[in-house]
Amino acid sequence: MHALRLYPTLALTLLIASCGGGGSDESHPSTAAPDGYSLVWSDEFDVDGLPDPTRWDYDTDRNKLGWYNNEQQYYARNRADNAVVSNGRLVITARKEDLSALPDWGGQAYSSARLITRGKATWTYGHVEVRAKMPCAKGTWSAAWMLAETGRWPDDGEIDLVEHVGNAPDRIFSTLHSSRSAALPPPYSIRLESACTAFHTYHLTWTPDSITMGVDGAVHYRALRNDLDRTAWPFTGPQYLLLNIAIGGSLGGATDDLAFPASMEVEHVRVYQKSATVPVPVPEPVVVVPPAPVPEEPQSGA
Repeated sequence: MHALRLYPTLALTLLIASCGGGGSDESHPSTAAPDGYSLVWSDEFDVDGLPDPTRWDYDTDRNKLGWYNNEQQYYARNRADNAVVSNGRLVITARKEDLSALPDWGGQAYSSARLITRGKATWTYGHVEVRAKMPCAKGTWSAAWMLAETGRWPDDGEIDLVEHVGNAPDRIFSTLHSSRSAALPPPYSIRLESACTAFHTYHLTWTPDSITMGVDGAVHYRALRNDLDRTAWPFTGPQYLLLNIAIGGSLGGATDDLAFPASMEVEHVRVYQKSATVPVPVPEPVVVVPPAPVPEEPQSGA
């Protein structure tokens, strides 16, 4: 959801009816990471207050100029009304309010937050999972996604683990973007009836040869690198994570102001990577040095 995109007609709809039960539980269940992968980074959102500044920063760069895709939100920094950790969850909230007194205001009528790990943590390849419940307000456009730290879009790629819009509350999207997106599988939509009434675990497995995305252990998007060149497959370098709610725009659509405030809740974010193989040291050969011969005592004649 970085710059203007067109979403073609989406086919091959998969029904996942009310996956994940009626809500969260204290165990914060995970999907199974691939064999040989270990947890390398996580936020369990277990400390109340503003999001952990050692893990998260805020993207506010385009507040004055206006955000991409004709979006209508102002992204706040260090503002608990828009991003706060409470009761084991990160809560990102979009609000309809007057923001005209803010120095970097660009005319927006809605506030929100865009949390990023840029400058804090990036990864090349791995298994990522985000356990979240989406907002249902019309006009919301929520996402958990990844971008290259270089800032060269779309040259260095975008991985949309999950996108959700309040105007289609029972549907989620997964997408890849590159300079030649037409060579990649198209955006994929599945029906998930409880996307904004229950928590679900959205997951990504990214390797040098493929990217798969799914929900609650079921994969619904798979892209293979095969012989694609870098213009089509730029997913070979570090990317950082983003969590946000945009408002309106090319995918968010028309808003219903009576539905605000609206929140996306996140129970955890976890990143696993393939465990490095620790080489077993080869023992140095043992050299046996024979003892020096003891010289014989000369014998005197009788």
